[in-house]
Amino acid sequence: MIEGSWTDELAHQLAQIVIRGLAAGHVVEIDGLGIFHPDSERGCRFERSTVPRIFIAYAKEDAGAAERLYDTLEAAGFMPWMDTRKLLPGQNWPRAIENAIENSDFFVACFSSVSVGKKGGFQAEIRYALDCARRMPLDEIFLVPVRLDTCRVPGSIQREFQYVDLFPDWRHGIRRMVTTMERELVRRADRTCVPTR
Repeated sequence: MIEGSWTDELAHQLAQIVIRGLAAGHVVEIDGLGIFHPDSERGCRFERSTVPRIFIAYAKEDAGAAERLYDTLEAAGFMPWMDTRKLLPGQNWPRAIENAIENSDFFVACFSSVSVGKKGGFQAEIRYALDCARRMPLDEIFLVPVRLDTCRVPGSIQREFQYVDLFPDWRHGIRRMVTTMERELVRRADRTCVPTR
C-alpha cells in the first residue's frame, strides 16, 4: 500500500468515527485538534482547540502526584497530557509520547527522590524535551522542572532551568507555575502580533 492511499484510508476512518458519534448525538473530541459538536442546523460545529497543552513527565512511582498535577492543571484551564490518561489501547506509545511532547506548549518534568536515580522512560522523555527546547527561541519557556520532594535536581537541568517546588506548599508551587506559564503564553502571543508598518 502506498503512503497516499494509507493516509486517505486513515482520514476516511477518522471521518466515519466522527460522523457516527455526531449522528448518535455525542460530542467528539480529537486530542490536540478540537471538538466536533452536533448542530441541528449545520450538522456539526467544530471548535478548534486553543487550550495550552502541557506534557507531564514522571516516574511511575510518582503517578499519584502526577495525577494530582494533571487534575490541578486541567482545573486551571490547561490541557495536560499524561500517558495513563491519553494513550489508547494498541497505540504506538513511543511515537505517541514524542508527538505529545512536540505538540505541547510546556513540558513539566516531575523530579523526586525516586525519579532522579531511575533509568528508562522518564529520562528519555526529558532528553527528547531538551531536544525540542533547543529548536525554540532562547528566551522561550518550554521545560518547567518541578520538585515533588527534597530531591537534588540533575545538574544539567539545574544549570539551565529554574525549578518550582510543589512541597511543602502545593498551592503556592502550583500558583507560581501557572502564573509563569500564563505570562509566557501572553509573551508568545505579543511576539506573534507585531504590528506591520
